Amino acid sequence: MMDDLDRRLLALLRHNARESVVVLASTLKVSRGTVQNRIAKMLAERRILSFTVRTAADDEGRVRAMMSIAIEGERTAKVVKALRGFAEVESLYTTNGRWDLVAILNTTNLAEFSRALDAIRLIEGIATTETSLLLTTV
Repeated sequence: MMDDLDRRLLALLRHNARESVVVLASTLKVSRGTVQNRIAKMLAERRILSFTVRTAADDEGRVRAMMSIAIEGERTAKVVKALRGFAEVESLYTTNGRWDLVAILNTTNLAEFSRALDAIRLIEGIATTETSLLLTTV
């Protein structure tokens, strides 16, 4: 089972799989050994399948979406912290108007997308969400 540290580590590796263990450890505020052990464990459990270069053509077939999020009361900091732990959250924005946050989700398939939606909606402090799939870049 992945914990919050595993999810944050995966998010960093998805952003830059070539990032050094020293930088990852510093960013996560853990030891270098912890990062190395977590990566080794995720490789052994096949949670990480490979480290690769991603090109624009590789994005075809992925499921990307924009999730608008309304937050209850003054829980923004807690919700943001929780969302940063999801590898599926590609980017996160504060906004004005009806929605408090906008998250861009990026998943490999619909099943992964569905699991991410379900998990995000359970975060304490999220009042409501509205999600739109991103279809075509124009």
